[in-house]
Formats: sequence, structure tokens, C-alpha cells
Amino acid sequence: MEKQTILVVDDEPDILELVEYNLQKEGYDVHTAENGHAALKKAAKVRPDLVLLDVMMPEMDGMETCIQLRESSALEHTIIAFLTARGEDYSQIAGFDAGADDYIAKPIKPRVLVSRIKALLRRAGRAPASNQVFGSKTITIDRGRYVVVVHGEERSLPKKEFELLSLLVSEPGKVFTRGTILSRVWGNDVVVGDRTIDVHIRKLREKLGDHYFKTIKGVGYKFEEE
Repeated sequence: MEKQTILVVDDEPDILELVEYNLQKEGYDVHTAENGHAALKKAAKVRPDLVLLDVMMPEMDGMETCIQLRESSALEHTIIAFLTARGEDYSQIAGFDAGADDYIAKPIKPRVLVSRIKALLRRAGRAPASNQVFGSKTITIDRGRYVVVVHGEERSLPKKEFELLSLLVSEPGKVFTRGTILSRVWGNDVVVGDRTIDVHIRKLREKLGDHYFKTIKGVGYKFEEE
């Protein structure tokens, strides 16, 4: 079985060494970078399955690095998780806005970190059959090519936005509870909050149109065409 590739980005050598050691013990192909510029070059070369990215770095911080990683079509399926000591709520929202899939706060025990990474990679492998194509009157979801077609125009979305849209469009008019969305899109073994869903819905509204997504207060969301 081919090894999964992980890129660890942090400006603290001790953290890089510790994380690299523990991930290599689990059988991952681990690469490291000490800043955002180096991370972009390394990611383009090795095309990692997952990037573990520190936020507070000199020259180019993790937020900007994440945004630029998300602009690469070659990395559209790469999972990005922030590893940072900044646990404030506003910082997490900014991270998800930048295109991150998860947010892991320092300090974290190596065994717990490895468990979180395994959970993220497991979740990434649970997508429905790749040849599944479905949609509504104006939106088509093509899981085989991982693209969304809106009024005949192809759009590429970050992985979690694509998965959330796929879920909602799979049953137009059905109200998906927050618990169901978290379970189906992020998985029970990945700990994220309700604000995460709100951020991703807002991003979809900005990109596809506010009218598609209806908020059911205290319950969840549904996809609906007027």
C-alpha cells in the first residue's frame, strides 16, 4: 500500500522534529518546511495528502500560505489542518475562511495529534462512488471530476465546501440538522464546532448565491431552488 504523504510546516525546529518523528513511526511519508514560502515549493513538488500548518510564522504566515495552497488545482484534494497555539474563536473562523479543514490547538500530545491526523485522512477516503453525478435544475454535482456545474459553468470548490454542497443538493428541500452535517461532512471522529458549518455555508452563499441555502433556526440548513 502506498504511503500517505504529510507536509509539516512550522518555524520551530523542535516541533518539526517531534511531529516528523511521531508521524514517521506511524508509516507516513513526512516532509517538512520552516516557513510559508518553502511550504508552497515543497507542496508543489510532493503533492501531500495532508498539510499540518502553523499559523504564526515569519515572512508568510499560515493563513496566507493556506490561501495560496488552495489556489493550486493540483492540491484541491489536499487536507489542510492548522496547528497553532492560538485557540481564540476568531482565529479559528479565519482559518476556515482561508480554506482549512481542521484546527488543532497547541500544546497537543503526540498520540492525540496522530489520532486526529488519522481521523482526517480516514474521513477523506469515505467519499461516495466517484462516478456519482446528481443535482438540481441549476446545479450539478460531478463527484468523479470533483466539480460543480452551475448554470452550465464549472466551478471548483475546496473539499469541505464541495462535500457540504453535495450533501445538501443530494436531497433538495430536506432539512439537514447540524449534527447530521457534522457527521456526514466532517465525521464523528473530527472535533469541530457549529461555527464551522456557518462559515462554510457563508462561503457557499458567496460563491453560488444566497438564495440556494435556507437556514432553519435551531435545526440546520437545507438546499432549495426558487
